[in-house]
Amino acid sequence: MDVHDLLTEAYGRLPDLVAGALDGLDPERLRQAPAEGANPVGWLIWHLTRIQDHHVADLLGVEQLWVTGDWAGRCGLRPDPDDTGYGHGPEQIAAVRPEDGGVLLGYHRAVVERSLAYLRGLGPADLDRVVDDSWDPPVTLGVRLVSVLDDDLQHVGQAAYVRGLVTRD
Repeated sequence: MDVHDLLTEAYGRLPDLVAGALDGLDPERLRQAPAEGANPVGWLIWHLTRIQDHHVADLLGVEQLWVTGDWAGRCGLRPDPDDTGYGHGPEQIAAVRPEDGGVLLGYHRAVVERSLAYLRGLGPADLDRVVDDSWDPPVTLGVRLVSVLDDDLQHVGQAAYVRGLVTRD
């Protein structure tokens, strides 16, 4: 298996995991936190998708789908390219108000489709290219792609768990 097959397989699994976490949740359940200070399913899915959109758009040198599409308005937000959820407090988390799970899934699928197209064009040597030299050691493309995938997998797992908590009645 070569590198683009490995990465496309890993990233390609995300939409089904996201769909499972969102399945059957109405807008109220999407925004329901299982406890004070905890993140709701809708915010977790929004955040993991924003991170992938933000980072992959940067790698491609293009605008984020969040900015160019209607996703922000459908989530009750402005299309701010810097708003990925990092550092959000309770008020900002509550402000993420998707119309329904289909909006989050549609946005996620659009982002993953663009990511997969990018990944299919990569070769092993591409992964060694430095994409951020503000860190020590500098961040390579391979490290950035694994970091995004790791973040997405952690958050989709959290969303699936929270889904179970808010639907157990």
